[in-house]
Amino acid sequence: MTDSRGASLPDSRGRTGLDRTGRELDRNPDVVVRDVEVTSDGWHVLRRTTFDVRGSDGRWSTQQRETYDRGNGATILLYDPERRTVLLTRQFRFPAYVNDHPDGMLVEAAAGLLDEDDPETAIRREAGEELGVEVGALTHVFDAYMSPGSVTERLHFFAAAYSPVDRTGVGGGVADEGEDIEILELPFTEALSMIADGRIVDGKTIMLLQWAALQGVVAGRSPLP
Repeated sequence: MTDSRGASLPDSRGRTGLDRTGRELDRNPDVVVRDVEVTSDGWHVLRRTTFDVRGSDGRWSTQQRETYDRGNGATILLYDPERRTVLLTRQFRFPAYVNDHPDGMLVEAAAGLLDEDDPETAIRREAGEELGVEVGALTHVFDAYMSPGSVTERLHFFAAAYSPVDRTGVGGGVADEGEDIEILELPFTEALSMIADGRIVDGKTIMLLQWAALQGVVAGRSPLP
């Protein structure tokens, strides 16, 4: 174990042993983990892992990869099949702003980290906090690794129908967490056009909208269980 913050020394959140993650992995006989280092002292965990990997030619090589561990998350597309609308959010995202987005204000499906909850509980919480919607029956769409080259997060995708009576809260996010979220209720056809013209550039949102288009759920052609 390395003598660093988050390993043998507490990090800024009082955590230790963060360098143990991944050391015991043995599901792939062609990968042997040799060392794990904690390389940041932030809210989430950045690790540098050294491992041996056997290539398709049978030769072993030693590689290093950095992984950013922010926990797993969930996202949801809320749609009204009667009025053919979807509920989305708009909020400032600095990482997008610093990487050439015009103003950093991204249109997205509601989402959040699981924070020790199961995915269904977490997404119901997030829909309430961000959109003010009390979600009824949920459909699990799929799970996906959104940036598997460096980020460990697995995102759980959901969809659910809503109607105006389900909008029981004010939404807007949790102010104490610095959230300032605008709620957008859009015609589904407009949301799809926003993908084409670049007004929607968030990956998870594009995936959910395209899934809905393929399934025909917003138009009521393919009722979900």
